[in-house]
Amino acid sequence: QVQLVQSGGGLVQPGGSLRLSCAASGFTWDDYAIGWFRQAPGKEREGVSSIRSNDGRTYYADSVKGRFTISRDNAKNTVYLQMNSLKPEDTAVYYCATDTLKPSTMLLPLVPSFYDYWGQGTQVTVSS
Repeated sequence: QVQLVQSGGGLVQPGGSLRLSCAASGFTWDDYAIGWFRQAPGKEREGVSSIRSNDGRTYYADSVKGRFTISRDNAKNTVYLQMNSLKPEDTAVYYCATDTLKPSTMLLPLVPSFYDYWGQGTQVTVSS
């Protein structure tokens, strides 16, 4: 049974930093993608960043490029999202998600509907 357990998040002032963690377990796939997504009140869930297990290739939404960094610790089966220079518009519930490395997740790695397994979500609030 695939399980994703998230930690991190909280309240931070504009310009500050936070790190989110996503601990994964129960995989039986050889190759997979893990992504970070977010959903602000009244808005659709959107892709933020993702990383592929086979080659470590990363993807970022334009809105977070240069500010957010996704990384992985294979020994701990954990993926991180380091968020720097946070802005009020980054405020949202953040989710990690995973699925096999299939054509959809390879070609469009930031589309939420292509992922079947989700973490519990964690609130990130950027406010002064």
